[in-house]
Amino acid sequence: MIDWATISLKEMAGFLSEELRKKGIDTVLVGGACVTIYSKNRYQSYDLDYVTYVDMRKVKKALGELGFREKDRYFQHEGCQWLVEFVSPPIAVGNESIQKFNDIITSLGTIKLLKPVDSVKDRLSSFYHWHDKQGLEQAINICLEQEIDFNELERWSIAEKQESKFKMFKELLNKRSRT
Repeated sequence: MIDWATISLKEMAGFLSEELRKKGIDTVLVGGACVTIYSKNRYQSYDLDYVTYVDMRKVKKALGELGFREKDRYFQHEGCQWLVEFVSPPIAVGNESIQKFNDIITSLGTIKLLKPVDSVKDRLSSFYHWHDKQGLEQAINICLEQEIDFNELERWSIAEKQESKFKMFKELLNKRSRT
């Protein structure tokens, strides 16, 4: 039995991903929940953003069977602090489509989610295009906890025409890494 009041975001993602998969609904976790998982809670998201290509009527029915109720654009289970949202496909960071994902096994199920490097790109994209300082901080937090391919980040940043902001990101990350 699930204790909805104390379930962690990661375990909630595992549960929901697994239960939806059992109902024929393939999902990918994106957004801030990936940051929470990869930054080992340095950043705390309060919702789980999923992408699916399945018809939303099927998703709503499956969530209803699991005890979730829709309110505005979110789904919530009574007594649970985490909100669930489904964002529109495709899965992309900046101008780049994402085709390969990571799987993380939890005690309640397997989460299919962005790879750490793509989660960093996702956060940097908000910094690059909307000057979002929180996105920059979240990207740094992931890098402090995960092995990241910086050549891939640089390649992507150049393709996004954001070389100067990439340099700023690397400088800030280097300062934080030394402290």
